[in-house]
Amino acid sequence: MSISRDDYEKYVAILKEELIPAMGCTEPIAVAYAAAKARETLGKIPRKVRAAVSGNIIKNVKSVIVPHTGGMKGIPAAAAAGIVAGDGDRQLEVISEVQDQQIAEIKQYLQEVPIEVEFAQTPYVFDIEIQVWEGEDTASVRIVDHHTNVVKIEKNGQILYSKPLTGKKKENLTDRTCLSIEKILEFADEVDLKDIKEVLDRQISFNLAIAEEGLRHDYGANIGKVLLHTYGDNIKTRAKAKAAAGSDARMNGCELPVIINSGSGNQGITASVPVIEYAKELQVSQDKMYRALVVSNLSTIHLKTGIGRLSAYCGAVSAGCGSGAGIAYLHGGDYEAVTHTLVNALAIVSGIICDGAKASCAAKIASAVDAGILGYKMYIQGQQFYGGDGIVTKGVENTICNIGKLARDGMGETDKEIIRIMVGQCS
Repeated sequence: MSISRDDYEKYVAILKEELIPAMGCTEPIAVAYAAAKARETLGKIPRKVRAAVSGNIIKNVKSVIVPHTGGMKGIPAAAAAGIVAGDGDRQLEVISEVQDQQIAEIKQYLQEVPIEVEFAQTPYVFDIEIQVWEGEDTASVRIVDHHTNVVKIEKNGQILYSKPLTGKKKENLTDRTCLSIEKILEFADEVDLKDIKEVLDRQISFNLAIAEEGLRHDYGANIGKVLLHTYGDNIKTRAKAKAAAGSDARMNGCELPVIINSGSGNQGITASVPVIEYAKELQVSQDKMYRALVVSNLSTIHLKTGIGRLSAYCGAVSAGCGSGAGIAYLHGGDYEAVTHTLVNALAIVSGIICDGAKASCAAKIASAVDAGILGYKMYIQGQQFYGGDGIVTKGVENTICNIGKLARDGMGETDKEIIRIMVGQCS
């Protein structure tokens, strides 16, 4: 075995940690999760609620429909859904089992109970604190860094649970610094599929289902349908359209779950659906499809590790480039083919900004998948972007490092300006 046993076990663990189910856009679901935990801690339905959240939470919750709320958007709707009908034990599926009568109860709760939203002054990009009151009792729950990372639970001034704030270090998650494109390909070639089959089968089932749902019904701007109607049913269009359709549905209230990647359902859809469609078109074995999904998912995670969960850099770019790597692998591409595909694709679409979760995410996904495919087509025709061409540097790992710096550090002020613009629109 080329890959070490230690790295092998880490790669399996990373896939299991990242490819998990979520219902609805993950930021409003994280708000609902925190609110459900706060209500459970209080022990009764609160009559006053305050949500103190970082700017990126405001950005990613403002324009997306919260599932099982009858089409409502925003932090108050997410918090109310968690309080009235959430099950905190389900984490990112916290509101997956809302009953029909509870939708009316959520709406009534919003009319009767003030839910104050506060722009938290926090150094953390991902920060949610929900505080609730009823009579003399109060409780609060805080989540920092990633969607289910509860760092504090408090009731009536007494801290019931706490753990240190670790900043960029992800508590209880496998160290991602072991990832590299070379090792990812070694792992994909050598992994015993029994170790990852359950995880990938669930991704295939869930993410194809929501993609088909997006094409069957009217969601958002119907980008998936527009692509197929305009450009036909060829494999390149179908790969983009189905991924976009999954986002059409997910951003606009569809109640089907998805398997996420790097904390995002859109990224999970983008990293998987195009690869699955190409696998069908090429009539490769199921074994080959699984291994290509390993390449796509782990490449996406590798790209996102240096960027962080939330930033001004569109996460669909990483996943679209990852899917391009997976498609190159399906075609028999080796390390050279995959690395050139990634670098080419990153050079094309790394300027796409993230201005929150909403209907237009589907169009950005289509553009990112297109870049991934174009990156591979460039390679097979002997074309490439070279080190020194803008942010491209000699060596795929060096280029990935540049992308991380650009998104994490360079676009920090861009992120703040995007949030200022969006908050200004709200007022």
